[in-house]
Amino acid sequence: MKYSFFVTLNLAALLVAGCSSTPTRVDTGSIHAASFSFVAASPGPPPDFAEKRAQIHAMIQDAISRNLEGKGLTKSASGGDVAVAYLIVVGDNVSTEAISTYFGYGRDTTDLLEKAENAYTDTKNPNYFQAGTLLIDIIDAKTFKLLKRSYVVRPLLSNPTAEVRAERIQEAVDAVLKDVRITH
Repeated sequence: MKYSFFVTLNLAALLVAGCSSTPTRVDTGSIHAASFSFVAASPGPPPDFAEKRAQIHAMIQDAISRNLEGKGLTKSASGGDVAVAYLIVVGDNVSTEAISTYFGYGRDTTDLLEKAENAYTDTKNPNYFQAGTLLIDIIDAKTFKLLKRSYVVRPLLSNPTAEVRAERIQEAVDAVLKDVRITH
C-alpha cells in the first residue's frame, strides 16, 4: 500500500512538472569541473527554529560533498568551477514549505514549490502523510548556466536518530546525483 502511494506521488510530481516552464530536471551532459562550492546562505541572523535546520543543512552538505568528491571534484569554500544549490520542500496532505537557504536568489523557487505542493496535495490518499523533496542544482560558476537539476521525493520519518537521518540523507543525495558525469 505504501509503495503504491509513493509511486503515485512520484508520478503526480512528474505530471505536474510537465505542465510548467520551470524544469524539474535538467541535464546538459558531462560537467567539466575540478571543484565545487555551495551557494551562499542568506545573510542575517537565523530564526529561532534554525538550530535543528543547521544540523540538517550540515548533513546534506556532507552528503553532497561525499558524493561529488567521489566523482573527482574538490570542495572549495568559495569560487569553485561549479556551484551547488539545493532546495528542500517538506509537505503533507494540506501544506508545503520550501527551505531555500542554500538555493540562492533570483531563481524559480515559487514555481518549484507550487509543483511540489500540487503533487503533495492533489493525491487522493485519505491517510495523513509527510514527504520531503530534495532538489539539487549544479550551476556553472562563471556563466551561471544551470548544468544539472534533479530531485528525489521521500517519506519523512518521525524523530529518527541522527545516524538514521544521515543515512537517509546520503541515500537521497546519491539518488539525486546518480547521473552526474564529471570530466576534468
